[in-house]
Amino acid sequence: MSALSARASIDTIWSWLRQVPDPEIPVISVVDLGIVRDVRWDGQDADADVVITVTPTYSGCPATEVIAASIRDRLAEEGIGHARVETRLSPAWTTDWIGPEAKEKLRGYGIAPPACAAGEHVIDISRLTRRSAMKPAPLIACPRCGSTHTQVLSPFGSTPCKSLHRCHACHETFDYFKPH
Repeated sequence: MSALSARASIDTIWSWLRQVPDPEIPVISVVDLGIVRDVRWDGQDADADVVITVTPTYSGCPATEVIAASIRDRLAEEGIGHARVETRLSPAWTTDWIGPEAKEKLRGYGIAPPACAAGEHVIDISRLTRRSAMKPAPLIACPRCGSTHTQVLSPFGSTPCKSLHRCHACHETFDYFKPH
C-alpha cells in the first residue's frame, strides 16, 4: 500500500467511487445514484480502514453485495487494502438522491427518470374522504422521443425499482425509475 493512497483525501476517494458503475444501470455510478452516503477514515494510523457507507435502493436489492465488492475492488486498485463497506438502511434511499446529471444519463440510456419528487407520493390517509380527488399521476415522458403519451404496461420493470411503460408516439417500451 503506498503512503499516498493509504491516506488519500476524502475528496479523492469520492472521485474514485464516481468511477464505480451501478451493476444494473452501468451508465451511472453508485455516487450518481445516491447510494454512497458517506466516506471516512476509521483511525489515524497507516493501517486505518476507509469506511464507505451505502444505502441500497431498497433493503432487498440483490445488487448490494456486487456494489460492495466493486467499491472494495476500485479502492484496492488505488492501493487501499483496508476498505470496509457498511450498509445503512435508515434513512431509506429515495430517488430524490439521484442528481440532475444522473437523471439525464438515465434518460440517455433509455430509462425515464423519476418524474416527481418522492415526497409527492406520500398520502396522509387521515385526510382522505370518499369524495377526495387523488392527485393525478405525473406524466411520464418517453426517454426516446420525449412524448408524454405513454402508458404503464406493468408496475414492475427489469428491476423492482422500475416499472414498464409503452410510448404511443414511437411505439417503444421503456423502463421508468419509480420515485420512492
